[in-house]
Amino acid sequence: MASRSTRRAQRRSPRRRRGALVCAAVAAVAIVISLVMALRPDHQTDDGSGSVESAAGVRVIVPPTTPEPSPSPTPSATRSPAPKATPTVSAAKPKPKATPKPPATGGGSGSSSGSGGVAARPASGSAPLAGRIQPGTTYKGVATFYDTGSGDGACLFGPTSDVMTAAMNTADYETSKACGAYILVRAASGASVTVRITNECPGDCLPGQLDLSPQAFAKLAAPVTGRIPITWSLLSPSAADPISIRYKTGSSQYWCGIQVIGHRNPVARLEVRTGSGWVRLARTSYNYFLSENGSGCGGSIRISDIYGEQLTVDGITVRPDVVQPTRVQFAAH
Repeated sequence: MASRSTRRAQRRSPRRRRGALVCAAVAAVAIVISLVMALRPDHQTDDGSGSVESAAGVRVIVPPTTPEPSPSPTPSATRSPAPKATPTVSAAKPKPKATPKPPATGGGSGSSSGSGGVAARPASGSAPLAGRIQPGTTYKGVATFYDTGSGDGACLFGPTSDVMTAAMNTADYETSKACGAYILVRAASGASVTVRITNECPGDCLPGQLDLSPQAFAKLAAPVTGRIPITWSLLSPSAADPISIRYKTGSSQYWCGIQVIGHRNPVARLEVRTGSGWVRLARTSYNYFLSENGSGCGGSIRISDIYGEQLTVDGITVRPDVVQPTRVQFAAH
């Protein structure tokens, strides 16, 4: 016969088994529910933004494990330096050059004279805007002379008391580009003279030929000779007064012609400032630059010599046939 303690154990065993089965069933159900939740189509995983969805549907903010880098500052746009305003009546600073001794003139007088007795020296240096007449180049031709009258000519500088002038042949005149140029002329005898180009020698004047004033020719040879072989080259005067500007007769705000007077080196270009910027004017054979539609008439003027130096002049109003002085001059070369 079983003892009392054994019977109690036998009575308790079924209850314990039922409890274990219940726990196992609950655990199985929990596992199934977890699998179902995990396999739902709308289940959300960590989207990388530092937050996840809990099983209860509460959005839990989880700080990111790696801090996000702060955005790089937007680089500022590179700005070109603002161009400096061109001062009224300004000239580029020339590079210092050694000054050679002035050449001898007119039969060994010991001085070189051009317009108004201006000392001159051989032109040198690169001249990117030069045309047919290049600095540092010696040209060959012949010299003749003509009656210069009042000293005026195709360059329309006007009457002058300067008698050391010359007319340039049409080819080297180059649509008035030679106007105002200082030329050193040498004869086979060694005599030389400096002249300023004020006229054009058309027709029978060949390339290289100069038609001199009677006084200039007499510095080289006796006038009865009439025609002599010569060589000549461009000069850049050591001393020169400031340039002047003149508007042509009939100029107005609707049409104008502009002339440069007294320039040390040949003028290559003339531009006027308009609302759209600098505009280059066309050159005429009578030594004026024309604005056919009036653009820039009375405004700022920019002048370039054959060496590329630029002079900007303001304050020159449209006053037809009036010589208006400036305070600038091209550098000597």
